[in-house]
Amino acid sequence: MSPSLQPSLPTSTLLDNRHHVETPEGIDLLLRPAGVIPRALAFTLDLLIRGALLLVLGLLLSLLGNLGSGLLLIVLFLVNWWYMVLFEVLNQGRSPGKQMLGLRVVHDDGTPISWGASLLRNLLRFVDMLPFAYCLGLISSLAHPAFKRLGDIAAGTLVVYREQAEPRPNLPDAEPERPPMRLDLQEQRAILAFAERAGSLSQARREELAGLLAEPLQVLPEQAEARLNGIARGLLGAS
Repeated sequence: MSPSLQPSLPTSTLLDNRHHVETPEGIDLLLRPAGVIPRALAFTLDLLIRGALLLVLGLLLSLLGNLGSGLLLIVLFLVNWWYMVLFEVLNQGRSPGKQMLGLRVVHDDGTPISWGASLLRNLLRFVDMLPFAYCLGLISSLAHPAFKRLGDIAAGTLVVYREQAEPRPNLPDAEPERPPMRLDLQEQRAILAFAERAGSLSQARREELAGLLAEPLQVLPEQAEARLNGIARGLLGAS
């Protein structure tokens, strides 16, 4: 059996407000579901935008008389039922309101929302609105661990915060190396965290932590820190 770092690297539990998924490509994702208040604010902003849009179009179409009235009914249908769908699918899951609040809609596995899922979650809004003022949707969101309304449950979608790209870790200078054994995701994270925090640790503490991994790294204890920094550089890849 090949040596492993597993005994020396304790696993950490995920925060309750994080939704953990693994993509088909094996990429580990942590999504942060949006709660009731930011979702309500985003919906209110979209409602105001739709209202302003319909007001302007209504004034313009009123100049066409009966023809304008007929066209206004068509516009009303399109805006009410396709406004959200078009923005969610064509704008990376973000309606204007969601974009202002830093939210987006994705599938449960973190992949971009599809036409079918977006259409289903928005068609079922009339169920979430029953019996009045989004009552069922509010109850469902408060009861669900990922704050899903009924439309999201049926469509398999999730409203999450749009995570900002994390800055590249600042690691000590070292020649990139390949690890002597296969590392799982948590072990890779632990090595990167050790190298990134090296500047905030005393030399004695760095040597102590690195020395614990000297045997699985197949090096002398005094060489373990440099080896860990090299492996971290190799894991991070080219800048």
